[in-house]
Amino acid sequence: MKNTKPFLDDSPVGPCALAGEAAPAADTLSHIDTLSRIDTWVFDLDNTLYPAGCDPWPKIDQRITLYLSYLFGLDGMSSRALQKYYYQRYGTTLRGLMLEHGIGPEEFLDFTHDIDRSSLFPDLALANAIAALSGRKLILTNGSREHALRTARALGLEAMFEDIFDIADADFVPKPAAATYERFFERHAVDPARAVMFEDLAENLIIPHERGMTTVLVVPKPGQMDHRDAFEIFRAAAPPYIDFVTSDLARFLKGLAPDAPDTTDV
Repeated sequence: MKNTKPFLDDSPVGPCALAGEAAPAADTLSHIDTLSRIDTWVFDLDNTLYPAGCDPWPKIDQRITLYLSYLFGLDGMSSRALQKYYYQRYGTTLRGLMLEHGIGPEEFLDFTHDIDRSSLFPDLALANAIAALSGRKLILTNGSREHALRTARALGLEAMFEDIFDIADADFVPKPAAATYERFFERHAVDPARAVMFEDLAENLIIPHERGMTTVLVVPKPGQMDHRDAFEIFRAAAPPYIDFVTSDLARFLKGLAPDAPDTTDV
């Protein structure tokens, strides 16, 4: 496997885009040969299947703050600080609430994922590119199954995926924990050596790469808003556990199936 990190980005700023940071640079190389052996395509959901400049994740983030405010009787600033403390320490705010306060996950997930997704529109280019891939397609998310289904439906991608592995399937242990990936591999009989992971958080690609998966970091387009927290945004040169970096998932996948309908500029 090559140690250089191809970076593919030649399309204009898309929907949900505002001013923001440019994506990290890397050499442009062909990725077709490296991914020709792949038979399982694994996608993160939030900020991966839709751009980080879209608003579903900020809406969820705000509802998590609100949930903590209701739960503990805190003001907004204190709730926000506690939320981010749990997130950084445990991988998700929910995990922190479960371990430190014995909170059940169902009410939390129902409340925090109850958002308006009307800002999302069907992504025909991405749907065509995913449909043209040969093999299985799966979603691996730290969110809930219902959130993944509703979001995929809003994007016109619901029919593209064989199944969803959500936080409940992971026994509420979030990525990037090694146990979560092992549980995923076992549940879906995934051979990591023949699988690729698409993810917007670099640290969530460390274990997949160690297990033999090909890894693709999905970043915002240059000039596109990035709603993620500063500590989530990867700004350095791609390390060895990231095989590819792309700011246009549809175009990246279209390059693997050149005969698929080209709607990337629609």
